[in-house]
Amino acid sequence: MTEYQEILRLSHMGLSQRSIALSCQCSRNTVAEVLSRAKTKGLTWSMAEEIAEADLQPLLFPEKILSSSRKIPDCEYIHKELAKNGVSLSLLWSEYCEVCHLSNQIPLKYSQYCNYYRKFAATTKATMHIERKPGEQMEVDWAGQTAAIIDRDTGEVIPIYVFVAVLSNSQYSYVEGFLSQNLENWIAANNNAFTFFGGVTKIIVPDNLKTGVEEASWYSPVINKTYHEMAEHYGTAIVPARVRKPKDKPNVEGAVGIISTWVLAALRNQTFFSLAELNESISKKLYEFNNRPFQKKPGSRLSTFLAEEKYVLQPLPASAYELATWKIATVQYNYHISVDNENYSIPYEYIKHQVDVRITKTIVEVFYHNHRICSHPRLYGRPNQYSTITDHMPDKHKQFTQWNAERFLSWAQKVGPGTTTVIQTILASHHIEQQGYKACMAVLKLADKFSLVRLEAACTRALSYTPNPSYKNINSILKLGRDTLVADPQATDIKQNEGSQNHYGFTRGAEYYRRQP
Repeated sequence: MTEYQEILRLSHMGLSQRSIALSCQCSRNTVAEVLSRAKTKGLTWSMAEEIAEADLQPLLFPEKILSSSRKIPDCEYIHKELAKNGVSLSLLWSEYCEVCHLSNQIPLKYSQYCNYYRKFAATTKATMHIERKPGEQMEVDWAGQTAAIIDRDTGEVIPIYVFVAVLSNSQYSYVEGFLSQNLENWIAANNNAFTFFGGVTKIIVPDNLKTGVEEASWYSPVINKTYHEMAEHYGTAIVPARVRKPKDKPNVEGAVGIISTWVLAALRNQTFFSLAELNESISKKLYEFNNRPFQKKPGSRLSTFLAEEKYVLQPLPASAYELATWKIATVQYNYHISVDNENYSIPYEYIKHQVDVRITKTIVEVFYHNHRICSHPRLYGRPNQYSTITDHMPDKHKQFTQWNAERFLSWAQKVGPGTTTVIQTILASHHIEQQGYKACMAVLKLADKFSLVRLEAACTRALSYTPNPSYKNINSILKLGRDTLVADPQATDIKQNEGSQNHYGFTRGAEYYRRQP
């Protein structure tokens, strides 16, 4: 752009037109034309000094600001269309020309069309430097470049995916290789990064990968449930970067490129046969990388971290986060759900309801509408095992599970010794103990109808009849009231008088048979 004020100022100082042209970096013809127009308009330096630079051009060269008859392109439309795959400026210019011909307007040449857009695009590339506070956020991402290990048995080259975490303030970095980018490795990578840094930042800034963000959104992104649970465990928050906005996490984006050179490329000539061996070498290169001095400021990533950020991080929890996976299950009619071919009981009130199941290595927790309703130790080993809690059963089912020999004997002992003997006899009379449970229950239930005293008396009388009384014997005694009959006292006295000769009602001795003629 021509500097009209500067040309007039230097001319007022007495410099030649050649010197003015060299100073203002324009041609001598331009200088001569500006001075000629100023003389024609009667414009001196003292007058031009008080006029804004932008107002001098309309005053000296009014013909240059006359509106062009050519159609000005819509630069905002061009900018949006170029973001789409396969769209180029030449394509948009040809479409622009067609629109101009249909509307009887004169289009711009391709060069001017591009020039208009470049001026507009320059205004959209404005950047703002955001000063990050120490301990405020950690940026995480997978590196685009992969490493590799060799299978000793097959010679197969196995790709290794590289996780990178960077603290935004000090740019202190952590790098680790994993066999895949699944959720388990993603959680482990974040856990290991916190352990490496010795603390937790207030915010984690991930990309919009599925293991971190289930649904990307400008206003309310849906965070992966397991990842969100991990953030709650560490007392941090997850604020994902916007879609296709790498400047939201510039430190990790920049570190990925540098680490690809100073860590991964530096190991290109080495062969590794295990992941642990590779990560050990990565750790050594990472230490060198964090100790490399900055180019534009004093210190290094490590020194800045130790001086400014290490002691500002939130403390680590007492235990690391244990990976948990979530599933949805429906409670079956047997009030159990199936998780990895094992069965866990749920309160029977939730039959046919859908519940959320949280699974870790040691425990299975069940939630209904975000409220935990039960938990079980996780089962391992043979499939189709059952973990059943008695309180989850209906009352009738509880009674059935409580049937056992100890319970029946304990119940009988409260009635009396006769009842205890009868129950022991019934249980012993079967080859399989469980076969006698119903008979025992029936005998003990007679107390509800006839009373505990009569039941004990009936059992005692039944034992006097037979050494193996049954439920029918005892029930018959109670119905006929034989348990209430009192024994004959004379018969008792005769039985006790063993020395007496008259033990029986009729005795025929020798005198009876010694008949007199």
